[in-house]
Amino acid sequence: MVNVQVYGTKVICASCVGMPSSTETFEWLQAAIGRKYEGQENKFNFEYIDFQEKQEDEDKKAFAERVVEEDLFYPVVLVNGEIVGEGNPRLKDVYEEIEKYL
Repeated sequence: MVNVQVYGTKVICASCVGMPSSTETFEWLQAAIGRKYEGQENKFNFEYIDFQEKQEDEDKKAFAERVVEEDLFYPVVLVNGEIVGEGNPRLKDVYEEIEKYL
């Protein structure tokens, strides 16, 4: 199973003005990955996490705090826990990480 997580929030990152919102990026990634890996949808788990909302899961809570503390550009995209993009992620980088697990 390939876990694709997008950490973002409703407010667009100050350095990312003019780029898609976090939720738009999440939806775009789902669609792009679905097209590239058509027929393999059951191998993916997609999750959007709003890092400004309270998180119950300790791992999500810790990473949400990291986004704030380290001033990461958001949305932050992770594939199986590895950061593959910040702000405006590149599909090439996302696909390269996914290929390691398929």
